[in-house]
Amino acid sequence: MRVLHVAAEVYPHVKTGGLADVVGALPLAQARLGIDARLLLPGLPALRAALEAPRIVADIGPAFGAARVQLLHGRLAGVDLPVWLVDAPLLYARSGNPYLQRDGSDWPDNLQRFGLLGWVAAQMACGRLDPDWTPDVLHAHDWHAGMACAYLAAHASSTRSVFTVHNLAYQGLFPHQDGALLGLSSRFMSSAGLEFHGELSFMKAGLKFADRITTVSPRYAQEMATPEFGCGLDGVVRARATAVTGILNGIDTAVWNPTADPLLPSSYEAGALEGKARCKAALQAEAGLQASEAVPVLLALSRLTQQKGLDLLLRALPDWLALGGQLVIQGSGDPGLQQAFKDAARAHPGRVAAFIGYDEARAHRLVAGADLIAVPSRFEPCGLTQLYGLRYGTLPVVRRVGGLADTVHERAGSSGDLATANGFVFEQDDPGELAQALRRAVSAWRDPAQRLALQHTGMAQDLSWATPARAYASLYGSLLQSLGAPA
Repeated sequence: MRVLHVAAEVYPHVKTGGLADVVGALPLAQARLGIDARLLLPGLPALRAALEAPRIVADIGPAFGAARVQLLHGRLAGVDLPVWLVDAPLLYARSGNPYLQRDGSDWPDNLQRFGLLGWVAAQMACGRLDPDWTPDVLHAHDWHAGMACAYLAAHASSTRSVFTVHNLAYQGLFPHQDGALLGLSSRFMSSAGLEFHGELSFMKAGLKFADRITTVSPRYAQEMATPEFGCGLDGVVRARATAVTGILNGIDTAVWNPTADPLLPSSYEAGALEGKARCKAALQAEAGLQASEAVPVLLALSRLTQQKGLDLLLRALPDWLALGGQLVIQGSGDPGLQQAFKDAARAHPGRVAAFIGYDEARAHRLVAGADLIAVPSRFEPCGLTQLYGLRYGTLPVVRRVGGLADTVHERAGSSGDLATANGFVFEQDDPGELAQALRRAVSAWRDPAQRLALQHTGMAQDLSWATPARAYASLYGSLLQSLGAPA
C-alpha cells in the first residue's frame, strides 16, 4: 500500500505545533507496518536545506504566481522516508513562521502557496509528475493541504483521499474573488464546495471532497459536529458523519523517553524515580525557583492563546500559590498573555518563572522536572503535552474536552478505582473549577502511595504511534476495498 502524506510542516525541521510531530512520526510508524509511506512538503528554507541528495523529478514551470516551480525528490535529514518538496522560491523561500509575517498577519499569498501544494499533490496522485511512484492513498493534513482533496476530486483517479483535521479553528480563509487563482470550475467555488460565509475555506475543501475524514481523537470527532466546537463547520461535519473517524494521536516514544532522553540531567523510569527528583532540582535551579522537594511544581507548556485556556491559569494562580505551589511556563503567542505571565514572575520571584518562546530541549527538561502539568484548554483536538506528562510521570490536570478527555482519567472519589486513574480533570471553562482540580492534585501528590500509583499508571500506558498506525492502515484498507465515490 502506497500512502502520500501531504503537510506544511514536519518535526524536527519546521514546527509550529503538534501537526509537525504527527507528520514526523505517523508515516514512520506506518512504514514499520510495511506501508510505503512518503511525504510531500512545501520547499520552505529549513526543508530545502535538509533535503539530502535532491534530484529534480518534474520541471513544472510557472504556476500559482511563481515563475519557476520544480518537484524535488530526496530524503530529509532526521526523517528516514522518501520526500518530495515543491520548490517554488517565490512562494516558499521565506524565513520565520511558514504561515505568518513578522507582524503576525498572514502571508498575503497563502492561497497560492498552499493551493500549489494541494495541486501538486493531486497531480502526483494522478501519476503526472513522478511516474516512478503513484500513491494509492493521498493523506492530507489540515487546511494547508485541504485543496489536495478538491483537486483530486476534479480529476479521474483511482487514488483515494483521507483528510485529517488537526484543529478545526484554523480554516485557511481567503477572499472569494481570489478563487480564480485556483484554476477550478465554478462549482468548487459555490456553497457546495469551498464557499464559507462569503469567503473560501481550504479546511472546507478537505471536509467536502475527501473520501474519508479523520481527526485526532474520538471525542473531538464528536465535538466537531456540535455548534460549540464546530467553528461554523459543524453542519458540514454532520453531513459527512458516516465518513468521519476519530483516531487518537500517539507520541514519538523514542524522542520522549525518560529512560534514555539525552536532554535530561538524569534519566529515570517508573520503578526508579530518583532521577525525576534530580530533574526537579535542576528545573528549580534553571528557572530561579526556590529549591525544595516538598513544594509541588506546576508546568504549563503551551501556545499562549485563547484556545489553550492559559488565562484560566492566571486567574487560578493566587489559589495555586496559596497551596504552596510553584509555577513555570514556557510558550509564546498572545502578547497580553505573555506580558501577564512575565508580570506574574516579577511579582512572585522564586515561585513563578516564565520562559517566553519555545525551546525543545528545555521543554524536555521542564516536563521531566515538574510534578504536575496543566492543560486547561477550552477545546483540544488531541493535545500532546498531557501525553508527554504521562510518559514522564508528571501528573496532568486537564479540562474534559477532546483528546484530553480521551487520555486523562481521574479517580471518582475515595472509592474510585485508583488503578485506572492517571491525572485530574475539571469540567467547565472556569478558573474556580481549575483551582479545585489543582487542590485535588496537590492532595494526591502529597500522598506518596497515591502519587506513585498515578505515575505508574501513566508511565505504563502505550502512548506510541503503533496503535494509531494500525488504525489508519485499517481505514486505508477499507477505503481501497470500497473504491467508491466520496460518502
